[in-house]
Amino acid sequence: MTAADPLPVVRLKAGSRKRFRAGCPWTYSNEIAMDAQAKQIPPGALVRLQAANGEPLGLAMFNPKTLIAARLIGRDIKAAVDAGFIAGRLEAALKLREKIYPGGCYRLIHAEADGLPGLIVDRFGGRLAVQANTAGMDRLLPEVLAALDRVLGPEAVVLRNDSGARRLEGLAEEIRVAKGTLDGPTQLVENGARYVADLTAGQKTGWFYDQRENRALVAKLAAGARVLDVYAYAGGFAIACALAGAERVTAIDRSAPALALAEEAARLNAVDGRCAFRRAEVFPELEHLGKAKERFDIVVADPPAFVKSKKDLAAGARGYRKLARLAAALVTPGGFLFIASCSHNVDRPAFDDQIARGLDDAGRQGRILVAAGAAPDHPVHPALPETAYLKASLFQID
Repeated sequence: MTAADPLPVVRLKAGSRKRFRAGCPWTYSNEIAMDAQAKQIPPGALVRLQAANGEPLGLAMFNPKTLIAARLIGRDIKAAVDAGFIAGRLEAALKLREKIYPGGCYRLIHAEADGLPGLIVDRFGGRLAVQANTAGMDRLLPEVLAALDRVLGPEAVVLRNDSGARRLEGLAEEIRVAKGTLDGPTQLVENGARYVADLTAGQKTGWFYDQRENRALVAKLAAGARVLDVYAYAGGFAIACALAGAERVTAIDRSAPALALAEEAARLNAVDGRCAFRRAEVFPELEHLGKAKERFDIVVADPPAFVKSKKDLAAGARGYRKLARLAAALVTPGGFLFIASCSHNVDRPAFDDQIARGLDDAGRQGRILVAAGAAPDHPVHPALPETAYLKASLFQID
């Protein structure tokens, strides 16, 4: 649908413009005059958003069935939201990414921060992993694919529409190849290292570009070090440390397919002789290593989300505290602990508090050298600080 079509109108309630005036692109359902007409608008439809007095505010993707009911896609009410519109946003994002990370391996589109609410596009050279997490973006997928063809001409596109966010939007989950063919895992280059990602069966979109800068940070400390990488996935931190000259790297994960990718990456980088990959549940394995008096110069703990919804907050917080306790106990005096959370429901103060408690539980002290977030190809919308989901801290442990 374009602005040339008769778009339905959705109005805000009187007094509900404060956050919109501050630049927030989201409008919640309790801020909207949700009358019978608004409730009949199909989920994901493009609408004209208006203030209570009729003042035009912009074009938004609307879903009357969700908490975030309207997601602003542009303030020009005359714009045609079509393949050309999306191509313009893609071109701007591409220019930025190539300036920061030339070479074609990065997150190309990071939803609202790149002006395309609910859309994720990860680029692996000529292959793309695309995720539409809102009803509005799901409706626009044909235009998105056409725009990607226009701007990049990819050889293959995988739709990774299997996220939990889609369930909240009332969308079905699927994984399918929308263009081209995939003959197996995909290689990528990050910080000079070669990695392998599974775009159809791996976690999320197959790779976690968000930790790129943090991997480089930890790798700077790795020369001659004994390194433990838990929740290693496809070997992001492990391979980076090995390439930087680590004496020995032990990588632990519960997923055999992920470890197979990590092992292949180790061979591609000719560091397999200094890397060991072990399939195990992380908490029991950390306890076992502690009892065995094993010690490491660097411990990396980059777990999946412990808090997937607010109801999990208390249990998840305890999980981060326990992880910090077990991991810190394995660090040699003067060594380093890198620990992260990708749970957007856990804010930075809460994360820092649980990690500090965990260090104290282990009887260890130290100092935070770096408090970090996601790499710059995962920009944060300035009016949506809650989307700064990744929190990470690098400690030196006494």
